[in-house]
Amino acid sequence: MSKTETQNEASLFELGRVVVTAGVQGLLDKHELVNALHVNTLLACHQSGDWGDVCSEDAHWNDKAVEDGDRVLSSYKLYGEKVWVITEADRSVTTILYPSEY
Repeated sequence: MSKTETQNEASLFELGRVVVTAGVQGLLDKHELVNALHVNTLLACHQSGDWGDVCSEDAHWNDKAVEDGDRVLSSYKLYGEKVWVITEADRSVTTILYPSEY
């Protein structure tokens, strides 16, 4: 995954360096023709405040995290598998991972 440090007009925060865990990379490798498109879509949703499948309390904490500079966690389905997208509080890195890899 390439380094993504740009922030477009719809972005609420910077992603920093984007990394994918080995487990999620295995899933992406199975679908290599479209994985960049799906990953970029997940990242765009995450960065714009669409937190995916998190509960309302977690969504509230994410909204506060954007304002306060804390960690942001979103949850999405990727090829039918639940994945998390986590941007660290210092905005240096965003990780795409399975919940079991946390």
